[in-house]
Amino acid sequence: MRKVEVHGRRRLLDGFFQVDEVTLSHQLLDGSMSRPLRRLVLERGDAVAALLFRPADQQVVLVRQFRTPASQRGEGWLLEVVAGIPDPREESAVAARREILEETGYQVEELEHIATFYTTPGGSSERIVLYCAQVSEAQRLAPGGGRTEEDEHIEVVELRLEEVWGLLDEGQIEDAKTLIALMWLRAKQGR
Repeated sequence: MRKVEVHGRRRLLDGFFQVDEVTLSHQLLDGSMSRPLRRLVLERGDAVAALLFRPADQQVVLVRQFRTPASQRGEGWLLEVVAGIPDPREESAVAARREILEETGYQVEELEHIATFYTTPGGSSERIVLYCAQVSEAQRLAPGGGRTEEDEHIEVVELRLEEVWGLLDEGQIEDAKTLIALMWLRAKQGR
């Protein structure tokens, strides 16, 4: 394991997210240490995400919601898998189940781990723990739509697999975690 020396860390922004200025040196490929480097780190924390798949009718349950950063390059409404941030000390699987219920109205127990990955490791600490939940219509207990007290306005979107594959092939899915989840499902389906 390569060596890292942190010379200093200063918090520049402390809100919903944090931004730190970090000064560090790291071991280079030849074993020597780099000069001190100044880097900004978006301390995003970990997140969870889940793809819902209904095998009985070969449908995928996604959500559509407004994302402010995406609105700078388009309309801002993205089609995504369910996602959210765990509460402090909340396990990833528990958080994923909670987010699934809040956003889609489905209550799930079983989750299959797809992957855990960094979203943008060049500037953010965020990792996403990504799951798949196989669901049935009987597990839908509520309409979903998110939590109004969090200003969530979420549309639940149910699509046949063929529609989903078409969206993938046409480049209509622009969210990375959703791309990963759907490509994983496509590979499992043997397509």
